[in-house]
Amino acid sequence: MSTESHTHECAVTSERKSHHSEKTKNNLISRLNRIEGQIRGVKGLIEKDTYCDDVLNQISSIQSALNGVSKLLLEHHMKSCVVERLQEGDEEVITELLTTMNKLMK
Repeated sequence: MSTESHTHECAVTSERKSHHSEKTKNNLISRLNRIEGQIRGVKGLIEKDTYCDDVLNQISSIQSALNGVSKLLLEHHMKSCVVERLQEGDEEVITELLTTMNKLMK
């Protein structure tokens, strides 16, 4: 990951938003577009009655790609919003983060 500067406003409101750099946002969108294409490809494989092991290997690849997106988002979240909220004295962010990490590790 680059050491680009981040501008984040992680207010604890009912409508929280993240503020990623354009480079990060474009990276995430590009990854998700590829994943979307992979999912359409798997659908096509199933429609063509492709051998199950081949389909399962494609699904494994998609899961790995989604994990990559999650890792990138988690890294940015921890380096920005979590740090900012801790500096503001909001320790509830730790519980929130642990809950999210438990979901990611299922």
